[in-house]
Amino acid sequence: MTENLTIGIIPGDGIGRDVTRAARIILNLINERCADISFVYKDMDVGEAAIKKHGEAFPDETREGISSCDVILFGAIGAPHDFVVLSGIRYGFNLYANVRPIKSLPGVEVLQPDADLVVIRENTEGLYRGIGYTDGDYHVNLRVFTQAGMEKIIHFSFNWAKKNNRKKVTFTHKESILVHTDAFMKELFYEIAKDYPTIEADDMEVDACAMRMVMKPQTLDVIVAENANGDILSDVGGGIIGGLGFTPSANIGDNLAMFEPVHGSAPKYADKDVVNPTAILMSTKLMFDYLNRTDIAALLQNSLNRVYLEGKVRTYDVGGNSSTSEFAKAVAEKLDDLWDCNLA
Repeated sequence: MTENLTIGIIPGDGIGRDVTRAARIILNLINERCADISFVYKDMDVGEAAIKKHGEAFPDETREGISSCDVILFGAIGAPHDFVVLSGIRYGFNLYANVRPIKSLPGVEVLQPDADLVVIRENTEGLYRGIGYTDGDYHVNLRVFTQAGMEKIIHFSFNWAKKNNRKKVTFTHKESILVHTDAFMKELFYEIAKDYPTIEADDMEVDACAMRMVMKPQTLDVIVAENANGDILSDVGGGIIGGLGFTPSANIGDNLAMFEPVHGSAPKYADKDVVNPTAILMSTKLMFDYLNRTDIAALLQNSLNRVYLEGKVRTYDVGGNSSTSEFAKAVAEKLDDLWDCNLA
């Protein structure tokens, strides 16, 4: 029986157009080769393209289109529209869990070649909610959390660890200073941890965790963090595996998920077909994991690894001169070859 899916494609700004074109090369091959899954694309605009067509960065047409999709693949968004667009999607569809794997790829020279950890970031509360005010000399942003929101992300982190055969979940905080929020969240974390006796639970102050990620990432497994801390820690993680061009992410809610590279829109490289599409290809891999097609996800990861190990096709950021589309086509060729051996 064939599973029919609608994949929403949102290129966004800048290099978002380049990398989503690269992802389509992979998706088109999977659509052709896989007998029991079929998908159609729903193209939607945000950012500058949406302003030109609809007069606003996150129009109702896109919001309604997202509602009709099974999953979303997102390219990139730049200032000044990033908050309006990303908050509109993450908050509007309650995509409360932001999963950011930090895993080095074989054949890529990086600071930590055996890094393999995951940052799970609460995606809808805290400072990034944008609650605040200005009153004379006072400029205030409020860091607001709810017990329900924190319970949800902590349970998600332990369940994700269990499903993915991870051994430990580390809660990051600054309880020594933020006694009204972080001390409470730490207490809540250990209370919930009792429901998952097979998973080790520990905690670290967020600054110590950042240093540990750089110096000894092998001692970390799954990190759960509030919104701002998770954003910062995942960028630190990107630095130890080659940069944000190697960092994918999944934004997951109860009824929808969006997959996107962590990098920004890099407008000076837009439409030049030169940027590294690895992060969006790995985000596509996460998408198939989410869809419970771990067979396809594993083949895509294997194909990407083989391209890097061969070293013949590389973009400029890793010492090559291949284009974005050439790299994607090289991965697609490996995937096509592996398909016959594994999923025929």
